Amino acid sequence: MDDELNVLVSLDFPSLYLKKIQDVSSGVKVQATSDTKELLTLIGDADVLLAGVFSRELFLAAKRLKWIQSLFAGVDRLLLPEVVQSKVTLTNASGVNSTAVSEHAIGLMLALSRKFHFFVRNQIENRWKTSDVELLTQMEELSGKTVGIVGLGRIGGEIARKAKCLGMTVLATRRNLSAPKPEHVDRLVPTEHRKQLLADSDFVVLALPLTKDTEKMIGEAELKSMKNTSYLINVSRGKLVEEEKLVQALNEGWIAGAGLDAFEVEPLLRDSPLWQMKNVIITPHVAGLTPYYLDRLTDLFCDNLSHFLRGESLINVVDKKLGY
Repeated sequence: MDDELNVLVSLDFPSLYLKKIQDVSSGVKVQATSDTKELLTLIGDADVLLAGVFSRELFLAAKRLKWIQSLFAGVDRLLLPEVVQSKVTLTNASGVNSTAVSEHAIGLMLALSRKFHFFVRNQIENRWKTSDVELLTQMEELSGKTVGIVGLGRIGGEIARKAKCLGMTVLATRRNLSAPKPEHVDRLVPTEHRKQLLADSDFVVLALPLTKDTEKMIGEAELKSMKNTSYLINVSRGKLVEEEKLVQALNEGWIAGAGLDAFEVEPLLRDSPLWQMKNVIITPHVAGLTPYYLDRLTDLFCDNLSHFLRGESLINVVDKKLGY
């Protein structure tokens, strides 16, 4: 069919979800593969790409491509110069894993506050230890504490809502301050004044995309502006933080500890000093994992595909120059 819309899914997508995409319209043809050679053959006729496997070579071979749907909220891996300069629309999966990431962030905050990481180590060593005065006096409550959320997007907003339910004061940065302040945020802070947020917070949570403006945004000056009793939580991208300076901050007591799900180099190098730090909790970039991810992603994509077929505005369109 001349008017057939070709959708290419560049990963091995379960047939259940492929059928849901196919059922959006009889005028849609859906193909899926993760094989590089097969993708290079199929991409030439693709109008829409649900991007798992992606490369410059693949994009340059796309002759009809009009829209790329990212698998994730972050799109830094897709923002090749050729993509940014093209007329191809890019949409992300913002909102798909907001529940999982926000719960993970709250979980790290609770674990650090209640010292679960110490007790897990004691459990591994079969130790019943209730006489450690230093440890027990460090056990805290989230209620009454202040959380500073750097990046009040979909994920940041969910973290804010949950933190407020726990009795925390919520501060947050947002690029656009003209929009109404959410009721679960006590104070919005302009992005350029984030050091004040860092200074006022007991927990600082990074919930930003990785862009040229956010890369290494947390360095020595930012870490030194935090309280020495505060914690850094990163459930976003590792390259937002100067990791060498974070190690120094943790060693020298600029901050009390960190809950980290993302790192400059992944997997985290085996010789990284972060592994051995007692005031650090490490999770291997799994904050967004949830058994409901593919269901939500497919529903979002199908909804967007319906919009596309009707010539309507798409959901979660990325400003390719800003990177989100």
